[in-house]
Amino acid sequence: MTTATRKKTESAKIRAKLKHPVVDADGHLIEITPVILDYIKQEAGAKTAQAIEGKMQAARNGHTHQGYQGHAVSVEANRQSWRAMAHWWSQPVNADDRAAVSLPKLLAQRLDDLGVDFTVLYPSHQHVVPGLSATVGGMGAIDKDIARAVYRGYNRYVADITREYSDRMTPVAKVRMGTPQDAAADLTHAVQELGLKAAAMYTVNITRPIAKTARENPEAARYAQRAELFGMDTEYNYDTLWQACMDLKVAVTFHEGLGITPSSSPSPSNYVFNHVGMLSRTHHALAKALFLGGATHRFPELNFAFLEAGVGWAVSLYADLHGHWEKRNGEAIRSLNPARLDVERLMGLVAQYADPKTKAKMPEIRETFERKPPRPRNLDDFHACGVKTPEDFRARFADNFYFGCEADDPVTAAAFRSDVNPMGATLKTVLGSDIAHWDVKEMNEVLEEAWEMVERESITEGQFKEFVFENPVRLHGRLNRDFFKGTRVEAEAKRLLAKKR
Repeated sequence: MTTATRKKTESAKIRAKLKHPVVDADGHLIEITPVILDYIKQEAGAKTAQAIEGKMQAARNGHTHQGYQGHAVSVEANRQSWRAMAHWWSQPVNADDRAAVSLPKLLAQRLDDLGVDFTVLYPSHQHVVPGLSATVGGMGAIDKDIARAVYRGYNRYVADITREYSDRMTPVAKVRMGTPQDAAADLTHAVQELGLKAAAMYTVNITRPIAKTARENPEAARYAQRAELFGMDTEYNYDTLWQACMDLKVAVTFHEGLGITPSSSPSPSNYVFNHVGMLSRTHHALAKALFLGGATHRFPELNFAFLEAGVGWAVSLYADLHGHWEKRNGEAIRSLNPARLDVERLMGLVAQYADPKTKAKMPEIRETFERKPPRPRNLDDFHACGVKTPEDFRARFADNFYFGCEADDPVTAAAFRSDVNPMGATLKTVLGSDIAHWDVKEMNEVLEEAWEMVERESITEGQFKEFVFENPVRLHGRLNRDFFKGTRVEAEAKRLLAKKR
């Protein structure tokens, strides 16, 4: 059946009545492993390609029950090291949809049925090929030459297979975040040599040693690791990467969060337990670090997007941070200085109201109240943010952060509650279709599901426009005004970006 003769989907009907395009900020490709492996080996060179094949063979021989990422799905095996149950049965079983997310030519033909004018495509297989999980997951123990080959091979693969359909889609480059130097090099290669214009920063499971443990018990050091937060408390200067993003005109997008760490209490037996809240929990930490570490202050024109976790966690984080700032900013914190405590009045009240056993301890109690508690050198936990006024606070968070929301997530409406959010803020949501995910059973229903928020009057049509068009365009177009050049949405994006925000 041709495009002209097949029946219009509900999503296509909704798109037809909209007066603006629909931009999907988080679509997906499912990589075809035999093909992408050739790209990786070509990027690697003979010696490194041989090492890659050896690691893959070891993975095949060593796991009889595994998910496609190489994680064991045996509860007994997981419990031995308290490893999280991996996701299983996690891809579409609708043959048309499954083919479309691996074949860009078919996807381009299907986008009108989805009601989508343009989509930004993210990876699906985090680890790409068995045996190389530590490479793509972050640091691991795998040779840097292999890591470089995996990332750059992937980037060349997606650049090649989507190039002919660039009017309807663009893939993201995968950027390894182990060090800012590696990340900047990957990004530069992807943009300048491959022509890619969007990037996903792969932060998952990047850990650092804890100095005291490494010094005193080296054998235990590999088990006592801390998560890298990238925005603060890091031995690396990630500002060099943020500056590279500015220079290359690429928004920073996080698609994987920080991964499951021991502190997140994973379940070795239940995938749903691990999946619910996983990304919101790790994005919460990442966004806090970037905000409190001052990244949005030092790079006010750089956008950061946190995808696949919705916006509910961000609404709560914004309110929590604002409440803390009001009471613990550099000036307000002085009201809590223990030196302000009137010890004499307090002791008088103790003498007047305390029971006999308490009165018998009056000297020790006085000593407790007069003791000077410890304090850090810098009293202002917000010093790196450059926040002096409430308006500064709102700008540092609400102007630079974007949040990817799935079509069926009703909590998306909370982002628009300016009557509830501090400083009357609305947070920037972007539609993530998440096609290729197990929870998107029918690709054609994505826009239809998103539109239900308008039908329920959870959001207005104007807010829907922000969600599916204006915010996705500004996310990528703020730095790169040519991001949508040559695409179906070029004219509308150009008009939007020409307007003052």
